Amino acid sequence: MRPSPHSFRTVRGLLSALLSALAAVAALLVATPPAQAADTVICEQFGSAVIQGRYVVQNNRWGTSAAQCVTATDTGFRVTQADGSVPTNGAPKSYPSVFNGCHYTNCSPGTTLPAQVSAISSAPSSISYGYVSNAVYNASYDIWLDPTPRTDGVNRTEIMIWFNRVGSIQPIGSPVGTASVGGRSWEVWTGSNGSNDVISFVAPSAIGAWSFDVMDFVDQTVARGLAQNNWYLTSVQAGFEPWQNGAGLAVNSFSSTVELGGGDPGGPGQPATACQVTYAANVWQGGFTADVTVKNTGSAAVDNWRLGFTLPSGQRVTSSWNADLSGSSGAVMASPAAHNARIAAGGSQTFGFQGTYSGTFGKPTGFSLNGTACTSA
Repeated sequence: MRPSPHSFRTVRGLLSALLSALAAVAALLVATPPAQAADTVICEQFGSAVIQGRYVVQNNRWGTSAAQCVTATDTGFRVTQADGSVPTNGAPKSYPSVFNGCHYTNCSPGTTLPAQVSAISSAPSSISYGYVSNAVYNASYDIWLDPTPRTDGVNRTEIMIWFNRVGSIQPIGSPVGTASVGGRSWEVWTGSNGSNDVISFVAPSAIGAWSFDVMDFVDQTVARGLAQNNWYLTSVQAGFEPWQNGAGLAVNSFSSTVELGGGDPGGPGQPATACQVTYAANVWQGGFTADVTVKNTGSAAVDNWRLGFTLPSGQRVTSSWNADLSGSSGAVMASPAAHNARIAAGGSQTFGFQGTYSGTFGKPTGFSLNGTACTSA
């Protein structure tokens, strides 16, 4: 029997539908993003790694000789080893954490910190924690304030926000009442650890995730006389203080932004910073020197400039000239010497450094001038 024209149209329609479906599947396969690079394991006592191109994850095993390792992920970190224990009536073992700002000269790429409290319009932050039950620890933010824009050590006042505590542990000092901050109720403790003042805000029950403004807690601290508006916010950190065990604890995600003068990195009424970086390297087997030229392409001079950038894995700075470099690997911050602290509009300053490398040599990434991303020449 001869097939009818309707039968041919039906077959052609089915073939067309099948080809369309196969094309859609092929498009999905092509559009699938590549697998992410392996997570970075950090076991060195004060080892660190950059995540999200703008935050630093640190192991920060400062209070014990027992082994501790953290794994930096795409969005946060997890504690993968946390051996040993310390008495619960003393200091914790460590503070594995992620931060925006500067911690003992290690500054996160592109940070706007240190920044004067009075110049900050808001400092939104968000956190998602992962908890365990077989350990003694707190989950806390650690926020530092100082009368000077220092990046090299302990600040005058420490703000701690305890999102959770497990076990018989308590903040430094003694309770002084309660406060409503960020729409939540907190128990407030104040005291001193001998080198700085500490104010702690303790949640009455565990908070797993929250988005809030860090400045709400800074304002409370100023109101209580433990800081002043002409002081500087130097870092916003989030992590854990473990006393016993701690493997499995995780910061699943973290974000921190500091808005200056209504969000303009140049400050209130000031032109925004704009910049261009030229990077020239002289490379030999296992070593190199680099000359870095920072051009101010904005319409106003930049004073007390800071250039942030991230060195490729395997590179380490051994010396520098015409600038002080904080951090020798990973996230690095260059600060000027006295004679080159100003970059005039349309002008430039040059500094250099020497270093070592392993593997394939590569150029730094993420150049930013006083928190503003720079283009590359």
